[in-house]
Amino acid sequence: MAGPKRNSRNDREPVDESLEQLINVRRVAKVVKGGRIFGFSALTVVGDGKGSVGIGRGKSKEVPLAVSKAMESGRRGMKKIHLVDGTLQYPVVATHAGSTVIMRPASAGTGIIAGGTMRAVFEAAGVKDVLAKCIGSTNPVNVVRATIKGLRSINSPEAVAAKRGKSVKEIL
Repeated sequence: MAGPKRNSRNDREPVDESLEQLINVRRVAKVVKGGRIFGFSALTVVGDGKGSVGIGRGKSKEVPLAVSKAMESGRRGMKKIHLVDGTLQYPVVATHAGSTVIMRPASAGTGIIAGGTMRAVFEAAGVKDVLAKCIGSTNPVNVVRATIKGLRSINSPEAVAAKRGKSVKEIL
């Protein structure tokens, strides 16, 4: 008598408590002499909801494989960002390619006021209150990269104080 299957895909538990969001899946075509070869490209955001976030891109001939590759790529590229009480410490403007994003801190209870692509990044990173606007290109890849670039550019008060040679109390 055979026992229950083990190590099946459905029985696996997630290794960590990460928040994974699929942002975009595109069908891409490679044109060859005999016609077109279709594939898929996936863009995902992975975060722990506590200040770490990473973006991932994956490509494959099938959608599930592209998504899993993108999730793995996002987990490998996670970086820590500095938050204060679930919001940003100061307003930030960041640009990637043709996309410019403006992010401002918000008071508690405001929520995430941002477009869908930026909202996914903020939720994965654990940002609770923020006002954000995307100007220029709304290409999801560029918007996500600009948002991540802006979040990573935020310095903690300790880092700013050390850079200026002052105490944290003096700069706050």
